[in-house]
Amino acid sequence: MTQPIDAHSWNIETSMAHLRAFTMSDELERLATVRDDIVVLTADLASSNGLDSFQRKFPDRFVNTGIAEQNMMSVAAGLAASGMTPFVSTFASFTSLLCAEQMRTDLAYTKMKVRVLSHHAGISMGFYGTSHHAVEDIAITRAMGNMTVVSPCDGEAVRGMIRATVDLDGPIYFRLGRGAEEPVYDAVPDFEIGKFGCLRDGGDATVIATGIGVGSALDAATELAKKGLDVRVLDAAFLKPLDTTAILKAARETGAILTVEEHNPHGGLGGAVAEVIAEAGLGIKFRRHALPDDYALVAPPTHLYQHYGLTGEGVASALTELLEG
Repeated sequence: MTQPIDAHSWNIETSMAHLRAFTMSDELERLATVRDDIVVLTADLASSNGLDSFQRKFPDRFVNTGIAEQNMMSVAAGLAASGMTPFVSTFASFTSLLCAEQMRTDLAYTKMKVRVLSHHAGISMGFYGTSHHAVEDIAITRAMGNMTVVSPCDGEAVRGMIRATVDLDGPIYFRLGRGAEEPVYDAVPDFEIGKFGCLRDGGDATVIATGIGVGSALDAATELAKKGLDVRVLDAAFLKPLDTTAILKAARETGAILTVEEHNPHGGLGGAVAEVIAEAGLGIKFRRHALPDDYALVAPPTHLYQHYGLTGEGVASALTELLEG
């Protein structure tokens, strides 16, 4: 590890995560106030994902299925078939792995309007280890027909993505962090379906990032600007459908693309972007900056991000190596 694990600092960090919590409950409460079709389900994790507030305000539209995540997906499919708009929420490792069959068959195949709020994606569960790390979920969900896959990078982006997709047909997989991400947006963004956000323009290289990688990409671009490097930063909030127009534009205009994600290198954002570049026959400098094709270490998430280079410093180093290679 790059620094020793301090249990005291870990306790403080997790407490701050709880205090800053998820903004999704606030947004769902706002929606439920004006729409009778909004219903929320969770698998005994209301306090962990901040939905206990929704439960208190709308007890007749809140379902705790207990520790029965697969059943929760099927219940949500039934509610959607009855005209409701269900939002189901649990750990990303459970939705994408344990519930893969239910999401594929009960939600995607039948095009049910269910929103799967999968929080603590990537390695953000830290000490809970491999069983709770979700580093394959982008690959799994993007391979499901009819499934929209989104990855908002901070709390304001979560709000914006819920608003942008609430009436979208078919199921949606929301890849969420642990609720303690540093702010990227200073207001609720107005997302356009299937489009990346350009958070910083530049002509020397492009970083296409998703999730926590967006903030790190911006930090890297700021540091590299001091060295005279003009870096474009794209927020890949939509992983499916993918913004092929933005990818090809960046490839042609900057000639170098680095992708950043808290995911296995196979089947994630990097692989998706590579496919677009290859199919267009473009010869550019390209690199995937992701987790290794292995199971992550067990440690506080902040330490893991540092160890695996998912920080501004790590992204800047990876982009520098790409350009100098």
